[in-house]
Amino acid sequence: MSATSVAPDPLLDALLTGVPAGALAVVDPEVLAQTRAAADALYAAPQPLPARVLHGLAAVTAAWQGHGPLHAWHIAEGADEQLLTDDEPADAQLAALRRHVDLLAVSPALSTVADQEALHAAGLSPDQVVLVSQLVAFESYLGRLTVALAALQGTELATVAAPGRTPAGRGRRKLDSPTTVAGSARPTRFTQEVLAWEPWVPAPAEDELTEAQVESFARKATTNSVYFRLISRTPGVTRARSDLDNAIFLRRDGLPKAERELAAAVASKVNDCVYCASVHARKATGFSRRGDDVETLLAVDLPRDADWVPTDLTPLPAGQQGRWATLVDAAARLSAVRPSFGPTDVARMREAGLDDREVVDLATATAFFAWANRLMLSLGEAACPAPPTA
Repeated sequence: MSATSVAPDPLLDALLTGVPAGALAVVDPEVLAQTRAAADALYAAPQPLPARVLHGLAAVTAAWQGHGPLHAWHIAEGADEQLLTDDEPADAQLAALRRHVDLLAVSPALSTVADQEALHAAGLSPDQVVLVSQLVAFESYLGRLTVALAALQGTELATVAAPGRTPAGRGRRKLDSPTTVAGSARPTRFTQEVLAWEPWVPAPAEDELTEAQVESFARKATTNSVYFRLISRTPGVTRARSDLDNAIFLRRDGLPKAERELAAAVASKVNDCVYCASVHARKATGFSRRGDDVETLLAVDLPRDADWVPTDLTPLPAGQQGRWATLVDAAARLSAVRPSFGPTDVARMREAGLDDREVVDLATATAFFAWANRLMLSLGEAACPAPPTA
């Protein structure tokens, strides 16, 4: 694909300042279009929170995740200054929002229903709550996409220091009760078995959905999916997300589907999302017939610090061989809270036989699960399906 076949993208061009021209040329045009559509839906369309607050929360996300251009872009777009210092915002609702974003940006797997109750107590509506999860999740995707595109061009984006305050999840224990909030059995390990997912935030009933809400996920699921009904509270973002998902994972050319699904499973391991890992590990096995290798990946017990951030990602590729080991390592490094992915990783992938389009495919699949995991982890929890009734 030639560089002239891809329309300029103002947002991505701004974030890739200093990266050689042509960085977007190998990205699927539909991926670029839906990335732009999601950004427009978040920041240009009317939303139930002010634009200055949304840009402020996005700048907070970028600071925690180390993305200098994103941090600068949101500040230039008018980020609320109350959110940009380590001082507690005087406004109680802003303070609650920033604590929540601190949690989701760094430690999404430590989210609990109590975090949703805190937002409700601060006066936030379900639509606003889902919007904030979408914002942190989208920014996590966008940051990783642009880090990977810069690496493909042989450079690295500027970083930004993390906030000086203590992350909101520090010192928490991961939920380990035997049952979910709704009373279902909780999964105790990563698995390829089919799991359920239960929301902590009320989803619209099927007969309450607007036409725009149904359209936002019609290409992904039916109206009996509680998850998609829930995230349809942000219909513009969800529609772009649904189309982006299809553009990344359903395309027949490029990186083999098994390896795209492998990347999704790796990201879900790093982010500790048992539900997403179950779905995409199962798909990786189905496409590759390498179920033992997938099981080896799922069985890795990653060491984690007080923020539940992995302190060592090397056990993930250690159990794999050849090309898969290279792909697992790259996806894991890109999935880190502050990604450690750079030109050296691209060089290793090229040595393993990937062309530039395949490198981007792996990056977009990985980055998309920085988005998907944060939605699943912040808005509900995985559950074991109820046994069939007699």
